[in-house]
Amino acid sequence: MKQLDGKIAIVTGSSRGIGRVIAEQLAELGAHVVINYASSPDKAQQVVEGIIEKGGKAIALHADLGKISDIEALFTNTIAEFGRLDILVNNAGLMITKPLADVTEADFDKQFALNVKGTFFACQQAMKHMENYGRIVNLSTSVIGQMFPAYSVYAGTKGAVEQFTRQLAKEFGNKHITINAVAPGPVNTELFQEGKTAQQIEGMKKLNAFGRLGEPEDIADVIEFLVSAKSQWVTGQTIRVNGGFI
Repeated sequence: MKQLDGKIAIVTGSSRGIGRVIAEQLAELGAHVVINYASSPDKAQQVVEGIIEKGGKAIALHADLGKISDIEALFTNTIAEFGRLDILVNNAGLMITKPLADVTEADFDKQFALNVKGTFFACQQAMKHMENYGRIVNLSTSVIGQMFPAYSVYAGTKGAVEQFTRQLAKEFGNKHITINAVAPGPVNTELFQEGKTAQQIEGMKKLNAFGRLGEPEDIADVIEFLVSAKSQWVTGQTIRVNGGFI
């Protein structure tokens, strides 16, 4: 018997990158997984097909996490399909890096809508629908511990996510649900590589203890622990999964 047999998981933003690897790993552990996407239906379906080919169970559901109506529909449709919810991984996020002088109202609003409002109201839906002893993991960033130019808005959104994680822990405690955050450092994904020179990437590698970028599996392995039965005494915490980046 696999450790997540019978569990139902939603992984937001899981059609690619870190979210995809998290979803695939949860499926390998026996969970039935909802692959959430906002704009990549073909990629989401590829993830679903890959999970099914390996004997798992998954479906793809569209939802723009910046819209409360979409968030509500995501949870309603998950319950309609699987009958319950045990795990929520709030992975969907948006990062726009610009110097302060260049940040527009649209840049600000887009990031706060997805990263902050999306995470908060997904947690609200989890409060309504999640089974007792459920697990919530929010994605933050290790950039919070650095002073990188052009990351102010993005880091601000993730600071809010970490505070939600702390403040909601006791509210979820009544249902024995744990809520924690994982804060990756630089991770080797297509999104991370985009727009960076080889020199910039090499510089990022030197900022941690091991001289390499993180891999999506490094993040998924920690989330595997946080959604397992072994993590029941861990809640309201942020774990910086970054190879010593800070």
